[in-house]
Amino acid sequence: MLAGRRRPEWHPDYPRRDDLDAVSMIAAAAGPDADLSWSPRHVVRAFDGLVVGSIGFFGPPDAGDDGVPETEIGYGLVEDARGRGVATEAVTGLLAHTDRLGVRVRASVAPDNTASVRVLAKCGFTQLRGADDEGNLVMARPLPA
Repeated sequence: MLAGRRRPEWHPDYPRRDDLDAVSMIAAAAGPDADLSWSPRHVVRAFDGLVVGSIGFFGPPDAGDDGVPETEIGYGLVEDARGRGVATEAVTGLLAHTDRLGVRVRASVAPDNTASVRVLAKCGFTQLRGADDEGNLVMARPLPA
């Protein structure tokens, strides 16, 4: 992907700039002992197998201020795939993984990105932690009981 090669199962608008940035995080961390389970993944439409975006973690969990392991997620879709529940389904899938491991999840989102704020709200991100250095809202999802 970083070399500019395309795969036939990719949407014509994939990868986006954000997808390439996510893959570069893998390349930077890659090594013989790298734990890639916390790296980005493709978002694939079930009905046709087309890759329409990416989703993943910004790295393995760290202990939060309260000692609970926590990691941050990021995701994005090509324009054509938005507004159809794809992001909500993808986030839900990642949360099943983190819930099994007892890892809390947070996400940063631009305040004017109402679609992404809705996705996070649907997925249980109920804690608003303020803003990060770039002015994005920081939202967290408490661990299920």
